[in-house]
Amino acid sequence: MMKMFHLGWFMNFTPPDWQSEWASPDVKDWADGTFHIDMARSMERACFDFMMIEDTVMVADAYGGTMEGSLKNAVFAPKQDPVPLAVLVAANTSRMGVVATMSTSFYPPYLLARACSTVDSIARGRFGWNIVSSAEDRAAQNFGLDGLPEHDERYNVAEEYFDVVNQLWDSWEPDAVVMDRETHTYADHRKVRTIDFDGKYFKSRGPLNTVPSPQHRPAFFQAGASPRGRAFAAGAADAIIAVGTGIEGMKEYRDDIRARAEAAGRNPDEIKLLFVVSPTIAATEAEAIAAHQRFGESDRFVEKALVGISSNTEIDFKQFDLDEPLPEGLTTNGERGSLQHFMRGDGTPGPKTLRQLAIAASSFGLEFIGTPGQVADQMQTVMEQVGGDGFLIHRRGLTRRYITEICDGLVPELQRRGLTRTEYTEDTLRDTLREF
Repeated sequence: MMKMFHLGWFMNFTPPDWQSEWASPDVKDWADGTFHIDMARSMERACFDFMMIEDTVMVADAYGGTMEGSLKNAVFAPKQDPVPLAVLVAANTSRMGVVATMSTSFYPPYLLARACSTVDSIARGRFGWNIVSSAEDRAAQNFGLDGLPEHDERYNVAEEYFDVVNQLWDSWEPDAVVMDRETHTYADHRKVRTIDFDGKYFKSRGPLNTVPSPQHRPAFFQAGASPRGRAFAAGAADAIIAVGTGIEGMKEYRDDIRARAEAAGRNPDEIKLLFVVSPTIAATEAEAIAAHQRFGESDRFVEKALVGISSNTEIDFKQFDLDEPLPEGLTTNGERGSLQHFMRGDGTPGPKTLRQLAIAASSFGLEFIGTPGQVADQMQTVMEQVGGDGFLIHRRGLTRRYITEICDGLVPELQRRGLTRTEYTEDTLRDTLREF
């Protein structure tokens, strides 16, 4: 019998679709969070595990050497801070998890540990931290740095950072708060201690001045694609975000992560690997195929895709001919996994033009296209062949119509097949992820 799989949604606190015929009339007010609260309520009704809010902290100018591409297309900017939105979503839902991206490159460890503890308390144990080290020199320059360290060195920093914040969360024992009226004691000082951390990159006295949250520490999310990234994710994450690279590539990735986790002394079943997908749903297969082609082949989409990959990798893809293959040997100190996925295209043999690569990027390596029943078939087949553990929905140019197609079209079909949850049975996000 096919086991159930998990569902999340990978999104940004950025403008929803504002220019198509399906744009919401209130989209101009997106920055107050109302659109995303409505989205979260639809997701909770469909019993999604969590909403993940991605983040970057810059206005990108890699594409063409100017900020025009980013600002004109609303790619990477404007982008609001994910943490306040996470609080807002948590306050307007009751069971679904919410995950915020926070960078080890720019948050002081004490500040991040304190913020995560606070938000997890507000969310009653439903908060997650998406651990990133940031990949853009332009972001570093907003924090007084000339640039970021080398790719693998950023993971060395992240590992020590992870150690610091976990020690800070452990600086209060779970039962430190006693509220003893007879002795007039709120917290037992013997159960709160300094950490006196003095490492290569960080130094912190501790303890935190927040009470232990319901999870004691947030659920941990990470996207590790490079060998160094995989090692970190396998050692730290409760859930890992990945892109589809075909059935064999996905299975290899999952098997590798599980082997690394076991070598690190972890139970591989406690790490959920979720693949980013962008299903196209319609009443008929022909309508879905036509919609996918319109979405992917428009010049507007191609430019947005190239602005995005330029921003992630800090490679100027505007310098290349759209209808010629890319030169060999492109490398980056930015997001290597993003570059690798983009260069792979749709996975078919032979060189691809830059335009073809941009169009293929819309499917994240897996083209789920058709009626709710057909897409459910496709998702079930992939999970059976890969071995688990679930999918992260993502859509550029988000609309309320698309949210409805997923939450009230696709998910009910998955639920009828027993593939996704129909109710929440656990109280915390970490336990929800580990339920199956």
